[in-house]
Order: sequence, then structure tokens, then C-alpha cells
Amino acid sequence: MPSNDVRNLLHTAVPTAAVGVVAAVVSGVVAGGKGALGAAVGTLVVILFMGIGLVVLQRTAASLPQLFQAMGLMLYTAQLLLLFLFVALFKDTTLFHPKAFAITLIVATVAWVSAQARAHMKAKILYVEPESSTAGKAEKTGSSA
Repeated sequence: MPSNDVRNLLHTAVPTAAVGVVAAVVSGVVAGGKGALGAAVGTLVVILFMGIGLVVLQRTAASLPQLFQAMGLMLYTAQLLLLFLFVALFKDTTLFHPKAFAITLIVATVAWVSAQARAHMKAKILYVEPESSTAGKAEKTGSSA
């Protein structure tokens, strides 16, 4: 993974983890230990799903740039559907507090998307590939006469 991609991943995962810590503390105060556990699990699910999606999207952009936009739309739709599926599957669980889990999923997802948008806006991405200064000198075309 290129350093640009790792930097982008860090600039999105760290704020999301910070939001998750705050959500775990608030959930722990409001709903006890099960609330804190639900918030922690929700944060981990968001970081895992969105992180995998970001890696897949970056690899698609590198290998098949013509599919980047369609892949991004499909990927975000699939991620949201999977998050809704997780909420539906764990709505009656006794392992952790389901409301803390669901609220943290939503808040962490919004934090991830916001941080990703900010990281993309701050990134210095070249939209034109500069020519190498040695490329023009090494290659001569035409006759020398």
C-alpha cells in the first residue's frame, strides 16, 4: 500500500476511533458496562468495514480507474446495507447494549465519512502527471540531418 493510501487510512481511522472512545465513555456512563461494550463493538465494526472498503477502492483506482466511480457507489451502498444488517442481527442481543451499538454505528460512520472527505480535500493529488526532465533528452526522434 503506497504511503499516500496509508496516510489517508490513518486520517480517517484515527478520528473514528476517537469518536468511538467518546461514545464508549458516554455509553458506559448511561448504560453501564454493556453500553460501553456495545459502543466499542460498533466502533470496531465501522472501522473494519470502512477500512476494508477504502483499501478495495484504492486498489480498484490503481488497477481499473475507469471503474472507480461505479465501484465507489456500489461499495458505499454495500457497506451501508451491511451496517443495517448488523443492527438488525444484534437488535435483541444480551451480550451488549443494542441501542448503544446502533447509535455508535451511526455516529462512527458519519465520523468516518467526514474524516475521509476532509482527508481527501487536504491531500495534494496531482491531476496531471508531470513529465520527467530526463525523458525528453534521452529519446530523439526523426532524422539527425
